[in-house]
Amino acid sequence: MPQRIALIIPTLDQSGAEKQFTLLATHLSKADFSCRVLALTRGGPYKKILQEHGIEVRVLNKRWKFDPWAYLRLRKELIEFDPDIVHTWLFAANAYGRLAARAVPRAKVVVSERCVDSWKAGWQTFLDRRLIARTDQLIGNSQSVVAFYRQLGIPESKLGCIPNGIELPVIEPVSLASKESWRSAQGIPKESFVVGYVGRLAPQKAIQDLIWAIETLRQIRPQCHLYIAGDGPERGRLERLVHAVHADAHVHFAGHVSKTDEIYRHIDAFCLPSRFEGMSNSLLEAMAWGVPCLASAIPANAELIENARSGLLFNAGDAVGLMQGLRRFIDEPELRHQLGQQARQRVSREFTIPQMVDRWESVYRSLTAVNG
Repeated sequence: MPQRIALIIPTLDQSGAEKQFTLLATHLSKADFSCRVLALTRGGPYKKILQEHGIEVRVLNKRWKFDPWAYLRLRKELIEFDPDIVHTWLFAANAYGRLAARAVPRAKVVVSERCVDSWKAGWQTFLDRRLIARTDQLIGNSQSVVAFYRQLGIPESKLGCIPNGIELPVIEPVSLASKESWRSAQGIPKESFVVGYVGRLAPQKAIQDLIWAIETLRQIRPQCHLYIAGDGPERGRLERLVHAVHADAHVHFAGHVSKTDEIYRHIDAFCLPSRFEGMSNSLLEAMAWGVPCLASAIPANAELIENARSGLLFNAGDAVGLMQGLRRFIDEPELRHQLGQQARQRVSREFTIPQMVDRWESVYRSLTAVNG
């Protein structure tokens, strides 16, 4: 009989954690596992994908930060489903889920932490510590996330690391006509060197560092353009910065892009200047596409990129170092090619979807074996 897994997450919006959540749910062995998805606040684009794979999705319509009615609905769902495993993702679900799991005392509780959550307020870290007793396993998606929660007092026996998984795309040669057509559609001159960023425009992403580096670099490499795909709370401020430094012609805001394949196929390099991360899906995607990548040398990025082997790293906050890395990409096409190929090979060896799913299934089996 398949083991029942209750997967709990705040929303099914199109973002990094939600993508990994959906990949896991849709790739679990149906012979061994039966899952139900519980979205605390709302559905989103991934709801349809889950349902197309025959996965039941319940949306609990949480309205406030502290919503007792949503908690009661979650508790009722868990009692009805009677899961063997309660697997929660992201802070709200980690809190509500661990509290509600008391209603099914035989269930094991697995918590997914997706980032070095230095943003958490005191009450949030207090709650995390109080809920340690109701946590059977806390799994980070990088060693830096695991280290962060180790410092919060999570016992070593409850900690684990499962990196993100990604599908390795089939790469076909990009014709000159296709390249020029894509650039024309984005308002980018056809002879440009295009640096791409894909992701949420949030403070920790430090996109202003990338903008400053591009603005400085274009004084000596005027062919350099920056293409930013994504949206978020920083977008307005970043657009004002670009206008203030008269970089409108060289920095292009695409907004949210649901299908990013065409971006990775047509950019010349990818840059991620984050101050902190868990494990970046967009960096993994760029590497899987064989795009040469430049990233801040924070621990999570350094777990993906071996400096000067599968990409280049620079010190977070060092706009000069960032600019120098981009200049190397422009001036050394052979380096770009080598780093891109090595990046793709690294993803194919260590960060595939089957590897990610196998690791999660092993966690589930080990916990239910203990249960049995």
